[in-house]
Amino acid sequence: MHFTLHPRLAADTTILGDLPLCRVLLSKEALGPWLILVPRKDNLTEIHHLPQDEQFQLMRESSAVAALLETDYQADKINVGALGNLVPQLHIHHIARFQSDIAWPGPVWGKTDGTQREDAVQQALAEELRAELATIDGFIPS
Repeated sequence: MHFTLHPRLAADTTILGDLPLCRVLLSKEALGPWLILVPRKDNLTEIHHLPQDEQFQLMRESSAVAALLETDYQADKINVGALGNLVPQLHIHHIARFQSDIAWPGPVWGKTDGTQREDAVQQALAEELRAELATIDGFIPS
């Protein structure tokens, strides 16, 4: 199966690995942790374009990632969203939100200062998350 990650997603994230349907990415944005699920299907822009069984699989993977963020990071709220206005490739954001974060209580879109994690911090968080994601059935780390 051929799959190409949108260049903007590739530039703005670190690849953590793959679930049965989705590639799992960690945003470099210094907020969260902020994970992004991208179904490994080329030319896919909307959830409803997936066959029903893959829609269900996406929901299972999304729910597992949201539960992981909530439990492991004691987030005050998990924001989940699929906007796609700048990057048309279907991708679903999963953001651990905290009352202390820069955008609280509003949405993060356009409300952060664009600060990215330092490389060493990003890599340490990526390794931590790979270990946590390994508890989800079917996760293969990159």
